[in-house]
Amino acid sequence: MTVLEVVRPGALTTVQDLGRPGWAHLGVPHSGALDLPAHRLANRLAGNPAGAATLETTVDGVALRAVGGAVTAVVTGAPCPVRVAGRPAAWGAPVRVPAGAVLDVGRASAGLRSYVAVRGGVDVPAVLGSRSCDLLSGLGPGPVAAGAVLPVGAAGAGAGAGADVVPVGGPPAELLLPLLPGPRADWFAADAPRLLGRAVYRVSPASNRIGLRVEGPGVERVRTDELPSEGMVLGAVQVPPDGLPVVFLADHPVTGGYPVIGVVPPAALAAAAQAVPGTPVRFLPAR
Repeated sequence: MTVLEVVRPGALTTVQDLGRPGWAHLGVPHSGALDLPAHRLANRLAGNPAGAATLETTVDGVALRAVGGAVTAVVTGAPCPVRVAGRPAAWGAPVRVPAGAVLDVGRASAGLRSYVAVRGGVDVPAVLGSRSCDLLSGLGPGPVAAGAVLPVGAAGAGAGAGADVVPVGGPPAELLLPLLPGPRADWFAADAPRLLGRAVYRVSPASNRIGLRVEGPGVERVRTDELPSEGMVLGAVQVPPDGLPVVFLADHPVTGGYPVIGVVPPAALAAAAQAVPGTPVRFLPAR
């Protein structure tokens, strides 16, 4: 059996796939890759189905040794140096990692999160239909650690034909987030959406897989009473008492007690996964 031995785990490397939709009524977050286009692209280039599990790295990459056989690997997402057995290798294209060799995914030169796919997928046990690591609930495999062994699956039914290279854009210099109003817009001043759209925020270093936090002007609330906990969706923009919006990402809680001024459509959230601290953020309220 071919496995990947973790030589260097990096700051935070987790196994991710398309997530666990359909379990929110039991308190289970969606989870899954934050940058879904990058995850899907890595699998496409590796010849995997889109749902195969990849590794999502954070900032400084990961190093993996192929044990028991050679693997075909692809690195997408945040651009970064890639080395195989100490020699430079391609980023964003399939590379062969011989048995015993180390695939070293280096520090991101732009963006935050890189995605490592291997042909056959990372074949850890599935929990509730997904192999994703959920940092909020603790479901799925935990963040990878040095010395961990990750099984590689066999390429089978549903695998794609792969590709040699696919052009992709870079991480955002400015994060533009469309904002659909509600459901609790009435808890804020009447001009709050307009002012929110005019303000310039910056990505906070406190951001994580649960939510994108920002620094900047607070949003004025006209109601200060307590809101009973209610369901939360991916992309919900919750406003806590300090007035600074929090955009819920893949590992967000399924309920919350702060009012939601609007919702960012899921298609716009991939860029949030790659926005480094300090990146300017603008909300674009629907008119």
